[in-house]
Amino acid sequence: MNAKISLNIYGMSCASCVGRVEKALQKTPGLLSASVNLATEKASIEYDPAVLTPGDLVSVVEKSGYEAALPSAEIRNKNDELLELKYLGYFSTLLSLPLIVPMIFSVFGVHMMLPGLAQMIIATPVQFYIGKRFYVSAWSAIRARAGNMDLLVALGTSAAYFLSLYLLIKDQPHLYVESSAVIITLVLWGKYLEAKAKFQTTEAIRQLQVLQPETARVLKDGMEKEISLKKLRRKDHVIIRPGERVSADGLIRQGETQIDESLLTGESLPVHKNIGDKVVGGSMNVDGMITVEVTAIGTESMLSKIIRLVENAQAEKAPVQRLVDRISEIFVPVVLVVALITVMATGLLTGEWETAIINAVSVLVIACPCALGLATPTSIMVGTGAAAKAGILIKDAAALEVAHSVTTVAFDKTGTLTAGKPVVSQIHTLMNSEEEFLSIITSLQRGSEHPLALAIRNTALHKKIISSEVTAFKTLAGKGVEGILNGKKYSFGSSKLIIGALSEDMQKLSLEREALGETTSFLFDAGSQVLGLVSFSDALKPSALETIRQLHKLGIKTLILSGDNEGSVNRVARELGINSTYAGISPIEKKDIIRSLQKQGEVVAMAGDGINDAPALATADVGMAMSSGTDVAMNVSGVTLMRSEPLLIPDTISISRRTFSKIKQNLFWAFIYNVIGIPLAAMGYLSPVVAGLAMAMSSVSVVTNSLLLKRWKPSVEK
Repeated sequence: MNAKISLNIYGMSCASCVGRVEKALQKTPGLLSASVNLATEKASIEYDPAVLTPGDLVSVVEKSGYEAALPSAEIRNKNDELLELKYLGYFSTLLSLPLIVPMIFSVFGVHMMLPGLAQMIIATPVQFYIGKRFYVSAWSAIRARAGNMDLLVALGTSAAYFLSLYLLIKDQPHLYVESSAVIITLVLWGKYLEAKAKFQTTEAIRQLQVLQPETARVLKDGMEKEISLKKLRRKDHVIIRPGERVSADGLIRQGETQIDESLLTGESLPVHKNIGDKVVGGSMNVDGMITVEVTAIGTESMLSKIIRLVENAQAEKAPVQRLVDRISEIFVPVVLVVALITVMATGLLTGEWETAIINAVSVLVIACPCALGLATPTSIMVGTGAAAKAGILIKDAAALEVAHSVTTVAFDKTGTLTAGKPVVSQIHTLMNSEEEFLSIITSLQRGSEHPLALAIRNTALHKKIISSEVTAFKTLAGKGVEGILNGKKYSFGSSKLIIGALSEDMQKLSLEREALGETTSFLFDAGSQVLGLVSFSDALKPSALETIRQLHKLGIKTLILSGDNEGSVNRVARELGINSTYAGISPIEKKDIIRSLQKQGEVVAMAGDGINDAPALATADVGMAMSSGTDVAMNVSGVTLMRSEPLLIPDTISISRRTFSKIKQNLFWAFIYNVIGIPLAAMGYLSPVVAGLAMAMSSVSVVTNSLLLKRWKPSVEK
């Protein structure tokens, strides 16, 4: 059986690094797939454990010139890395200022340049101490016969530094060490700002991780005992007081309360919970003390699953990124050739070899492919994080990318557009009063947990109808119930109970209600005379109409794929304004209809919640499963909606469109810097300092643009 692992990788600086690590891994026997993400600094790997071990994979990465660590190993503190970059940036700036300030003043005719030897003394620690990281990374790239951003920076700044050293030896007055020092300073600050922005892209994961409390208050032998969460076991009873986070997934065994699940499901208001209701670890207990029986711990908990899904989605590589990686792989060698051509052409044509070298330095510095490597993954990370906060779990980057181009959304009806819980639609009685009729059928359904019985009891509760004790109660399998009430025998159930003929009016009424997709039940007396009829309907979800309106506003067609009868399906479609319907179809037929639509050029999203929806969810370009449904439906879907809220469906398409728009914007900015900058640098119109600034800003602008996705809000918050 194949195994999967996620390795932490350190030292990658650009998209070329990603390509090099992936190539090294993919050449390894026993490795099935490998995807490296620059923004998360992780490699998602699937391998054959009979051939490879995790240690082997770490060795492969290290041989390619980078550091790697297993997930169980101590992960480097990102704050420490940021602090180190920050202090190096301050030190580098302090040393570079005496070199750059005189240059600025010289523009205004003020000459205060330091002597050449002093310039070299100041620039040397910047070049070889602060810039050491670039040389180390560049040497690793050379050993692996590849190129990366740090190789370009190391070559460019070294050329400027050693040209200055040559000119100093020849006693020339003008040196170029300010270029090498300032380039290193700018690149360093660019790395700091980039790392800081990347740290913000993982905010959604960190917010989820801090939800889990470290301890739990367990009730044993009537005594409370606080234990570490790691020691918690299934069946343990945990006490949760008001204002505390729920320790683990479980069922309430005592008490009732309001639970705030907003950070897990996106539900803005607290949800009322009573005995027997499920609670999720990490949610906040608002106002009542409850005792919870633990049902899931560790990696089985809902919070752990959510974190894992979001991490996997952020680590996944979107299809568009693979094209970018291929471009980046050949980008560095092409830049080196352009720089060489710049030196030779400028030097041979003008005879000014110093200028030729400086122009080549500008080419090397501005041509950093770092922004290219960050353009897609940072957008994916922020987009999936924003979606998770709204209650939309996107399992992979491909689903997020495809969702933006959806042209048709197919809905299962029950549980997706409708509540999945029947309600009393109409009561028609031949008795003296509706209250008497409702009292009888409520009494007959007093102890039943059947969905129709619950609907009757809810109606009686609303109308303040009192039920009575029934004797000789009996369940009639597949038909209904019967019993004696106040000395009289009654039976209540479906049309299968009917012995004699219904009156013409009653029969007509029954057919009318069934034509509307409703279910009908009848009350009979001991003589099999019908006393009345109750019809039940599956109420539409409150936001179903707005969901369809939003999809149509986005230019998306809608249809229903349902196994329910035609009357029921047509009623829902008519009330919601859905474009087309398919009623009374099997799960296989649902799948075939989706395939047919795809052959017609439609990009289809399927929304459902049941086992019968699984084939269609798996076949659709994007499957969206309601978390209130079955595990099977969720497992085959690319998107899981954490609330039974249909508005999350257009929200999924909305965040996908926004994310893909950001990816396109980022790729534009990443390319435009190089498309404009490289020719200008080669022709001598761009100084190395300006090139360094442009290169640093390209990465920062890409990541900052991705962070704007945090402004996206779901429909329920707009």
